[in-house]
Amino acid sequence: MLAAAISWLLFVSSIFSLVTCLVSAVPNEPFAIHISCGAREDVRTKPTNTLWYRDFGYTGGRYTNASVTSSIVPPLQTLRYFPLSDGPENCYNINRIPNGHYAVRIFFALVADSDLQNEPVFDISVDGTQTYSMKPGWSNSEDQSFMEALIFVTKRSLFACFHSTGHGDPSILSIEILQVDPNAYNYGQSRSHVMILRTAKRLSCGTGKAAFDEDYNGDHWGGDRFWLGTPSLSQGSDQSISTERSIAEASLPPNFYPKKLYQSAIISTDQQPDLTFEMDVDPGKNYSIWFHFAEIDPRVTSEEERVFDILVNGDVIFENVDIIRMTGEGYTALVLNRTVAVSGRTLTIILHPTKGYAIINAIEVLEIIPSELRTLPEEVSTLQTLKTSLGLPLRLGWNGDPCVPQQHPWSGVDCQYDSKSVRWVIDGLGLDNQGLKGFLPSDISKLKHLVSINLSGNNIQGSIPFSMGTITGLQTLDLSYNQFNGSIPESLGQLKSLRILNLNGNLLSGRVPANLGGRPLHGASFNFTGNAGLCDIPGLPTCGPHLSIGAKVGIALGSLIAFLLFLVCLVCWWKRRQNILRIQKIAASREASYAKARTNFGRDVQMTKHSSPQRSQDQSRIATEDSPALLS
Repeated sequence: MLAAAISWLLFVSSIFSLVTCLVSAVPNEPFAIHISCGAREDVRTKPTNTLWYRDFGYTGGRYTNASVTSSIVPPLQTLRYFPLSDGPENCYNINRIPNGHYAVRIFFALVADSDLQNEPVFDISVDGTQTYSMKPGWSNSEDQSFMEALIFVTKRSLFACFHSTGHGDPSILSIEILQVDPNAYNYGQSRSHVMILRTAKRLSCGTGKAAFDEDYNGDHWGGDRFWLGTPSLSQGSDQSISTERSIAEASLPPNFYPKKLYQSAIISTDQQPDLTFEMDVDPGKNYSIWFHFAEIDPRVTSEEERVFDILVNGDVIFENVDIIRMTGEGYTALVLNRTVAVSGRTLTIILHPTKGYAIINAIEVLEIIPSELRTLPEEVSTLQTLKTSLGLPLRLGWNGDPCVPQQHPWSGVDCQYDSKSVRWVIDGLGLDNQGLKGFLPSDISKLKHLVSINLSGNNIQGSIPFSMGTITGLQTLDLSYNQFNGSIPESLGQLKSLRILNLNGNLLSGRVPANLGGRPLHGASFNFTGNAGLCDIPGLPTCGPHLSIGAKVGIALGSLIAFLLFLVCLVCWWKRRQNILRIQKIAASREASYAKARTNFGRDVQMTKHSSPQRSQDQSRIATEDSPALLS
């Protein structure tokens, strides 16, 4: 029984291990976010039942109804647009994205009922790197109605910004972030992980219908690419062929090209042996070109039956291409890649046959864009603190990265590349006469590379931060014509490089620090006028004698004691005064009673005097009447 139980446990364990291996061999679904810009609720779209999240992550702008511009645009009803009054740059900040390799696709749209002649034209940047500049007429071109780029996410976040160029308000229909294989589109460069690949053109040859990978039943790890259909290059110069047969070596990592991409192709003819493709590109850029082949012509079954060269702008980049020889058999996918530098505005690709006719199934052209070095994160965070504390107007923007893309730095911010940190840093703030209010935070000292600060002509209140004395390289500090109050920090005297200090036109008070008062004698230009409470430098009132902190404390303590003694004396005097008044009142009352008594006594005496003669006569008469014998 024990042996049977052990055997059963071993069997179950082996089955569990096998299932675990099979599950681990199946790749997880790629991370994906679909955002319907301007939407208040999550929505799903047909026919793929794609879930679009309601609008989130934006820094500003407004939402409204959208006007669909082409058949490939997602069937969404709303968009978000960014008026210039809300700032020259606005962004979507998407957080909590797993680090990895992603395809970022942004669809554009027009505001419903707008004049199509006034379509907006603006720039787009991803993670601080400008990736695309829209061209007039984009709303009438399917493959220009969106921007797509491959980028590496390393900090679990990604931001896409839209920069006004003065040609209408940027309007965004949707944003998609689709994870792809980490090695996707590795074009053989050691620095490919710090590059962005922007889709310039994708052509599916032999079919006239534009399609996404989703339409081709492609693997999700391909990122759902869009392929523009190309049925024919010119009348009679080529022919289209297709097949229903399965294609080997397709839909494989890292690019996961769908099999259907290789089931149609264009073949050259006797009338025009060369296959020629021309497209407009940005000059002075590098492009990674991917060529897709599969021998689907049943007439070609062996080597040397079809051989051709591939030329780009007149240079041969691939020679003697023989698909059968390179794949070993027909109906097998072949992908060739080469990076080329383009100096002009046109990219011309020619397939020149040396045997038979040329054939091609698809072409991809990706612009290689070096990723911009970002600004020091601590300084970006400090600028955001300044934005809040100073009540920065919306028209200044301050969204995204302050220094990159270099074509669109923040208004009022000067940047400089710092070789030590290999980052951009802030070396100047020029925000004079911008209607700022609020207060200047002590965090400004974290902008330790500042050379110049000009905040004059605003309505900034509060005290001058003591921490400003730690910005050691500061040469110009202009805080004039604000509402700063309190004293001038002694720490400003530590700024040995300071040459211009304008504090005039404020509400400052107290003594000007001695190490600042004498600086103008050494070539510096300082202005303290217009502060009624300042003293002790030429042109200002004289302060009292300079006292040490101990002396000031002693004086304050003595003043307090004297004030308390004064209060005690005042209370004693008041109580004594009250007692005197009470005694006087009692004495007056007694004197009044005595006077009244004397007055009554005097009246009685007078009355007695007036009545005495009559009273004597009466008494005599009575005595006579009572004593007749005596009279006898």
